[in-house]
Amino acid sequence: MIRSSSKILVVDDDIGIRTAIRDYLDGFGVRTLLAADAVEMERVLATESVDLIVLDVMMPGEDGLAVCRRRGDSGVPILMLSALGDPADRIVGLELGASDYLAKPFEPRELLARVRALLRRQVAPSEGPRIARQWSFSGWSFDGETRRLTRPNGAEVVLTSAQAALLKVFLERPGRLLTRDQLMTLTRGGSAEVFDRAIDLSVSRLRRLLGDQDRTPLIETVRGEGYRLRPAHPPS
Repeated sequence: MIRSSSKILVVDDDIGIRTAIRDYLDGFGVRTLLAADAVEMERVLATESVDLIVLDVMMPGEDGLAVCRRRGDSGVPILMLSALGDPADRIVGLELGASDYLAKPFEPRELLARVRALLRRQVAPSEGPRIARQWSFSGWSFDGETRRLTRPNGAEVVLTSAQAALLKVFLERPGRLLTRDQLMTLTRGGSAEVFDRAIDLSVSRLRRLLGDQDRTPLIETVRGEGYRLRPAHPPS
């Protein structure tokens, strides 16, 4: 069930699609706002707070990926829509901060299910007081609250929200073998489709940031099974 107070912003340059989404969601008590592009989106957000943004990728002017890169850390979940069916395109959207990704054409019921899942995650009861976590591993340090990753030489590494979430999953489970399905569920809440290639690319990019191409990788590949953080230097 979607809360009657839920407010969603649909950003799509196709008036037929955005009005169809609004009309469908209205039947479930959702207040749906509309914008044709990134400029209109910012005008709406300047005066309205929303619980979810449904964002088209292919738009004139600033496209959906650029918007996601800019707003992915705002705290408002983003459900991306795209006619691009290549998993690589979905991977990019998720790594830039999207919470979920739905390919066009889609069934309205699937859109509703994904919207419900994302809104549930927004209002899920807390399991206890939030504790900021910091880790030190092999000379590196990572602040889970600020997503600040620091090299052994003191230089900072910029992480996307998706990379930070992936690193945090490994640091919370040092030495534990994690399958691709588990990694996707732990980083995406299980709402996004699982793509083996998506996880492989995400781990590969995180390894490059950790300098693993130059030495024994901190994140180890277990062929045919998944990945694990080497436990030789357990996080503190």
